[in-house]
Amino acid sequence: MTAQDHGLAALGLDGVPALQPLTYPGLPVSAPALLTGTELLPLHARPGGLGSWTVDGTSRTLDDVLGALGQAPVAGRHPVLAVGSNASPGQLTHKLGRLGIPGTVPMVPVRLRGLAVGCSAHIGRAGYVAAAPYARAGEQRTLVVSWLDPAQLPAVDATELPNYRRVPLSGEAYAMTLPSGEPLAGASVYVSARGVLADPLTGLPRPGGGDQAALLDTLLDASAPLRELLGPDAATWVRRAAADPELRARGTLLFAEEGWVLPWTDLPDPSV
Repeated sequence: MTAQDHGLAALGLDGVPALQPLTYPGLPVSAPALLTGTELLPLHARPGGLGSWTVDGTSRTLDDVLGALGQAPVAGRHPVLAVGSNASPGQLTHKLGRLGIPGTVPMVPVRLRGLAVGCSAHIGRAGYVAAAPYARAGEQRTLVVSWLDPAQLPAVDATELPNYRRVPLSGEAYAMTLPSGEPLAGASVYVSARGVLADPLTGLPRPGGGDQAALLDTLLDASAPLRELLGPDAATWVRRAAADPELRARGTLLFAEEGWVLPWTDLPDPSV
């Protein structure tokens, strides 16, 4: 493989949902990799901890490569679980690049149990309705964990406030398992401060992280006031919402007025 083969554009992973809202949540990494801002270098999982995994088919360890790039080793980073667009390397690069922070981030799909993905009960700055986690006993899925350094972590935090807050999760409680088969001790995740959207037909959380246009069209079909405010279609919704914070705030209030909001703003033990 050549270096060009690992470019985000060549891999089809350079999309930025913040700039193209109807593509939310974007494409996540599908295998362990080191994001360098413009490239995604494959990582070979092996026992001994993430820092000892090898990079791009060589004998160089991840910690060696991070050190050569002048970046913090794995032990100096914080694992953060993504349920939405933070799993997309294009989105993560965009968020960090806007602040002039190097986008060198290990990104690893991790298996876990007890966490489901719904829709946050608010309209975000880019106009889309973003994903949000909630506890659900027995749920099993694979989600991307990014290891953020001391500069990257508060920068990403700032992109999530005030609609989300970062909370720690126990790797044992959520049965987090790395691709090497080793357990992950824990990770943080961003929980919606607004609660999650319910499906009016079932009263259960509406699934999130899927086709954004279909989600917005479904919400518009279900609410005449929402259609009047942001309709008639998903493309109009994101264009108008992204341009006007007052419309976003009014649309968010309409979610509650329609009775669609489950006030789930914490993650209790999934086994309870």
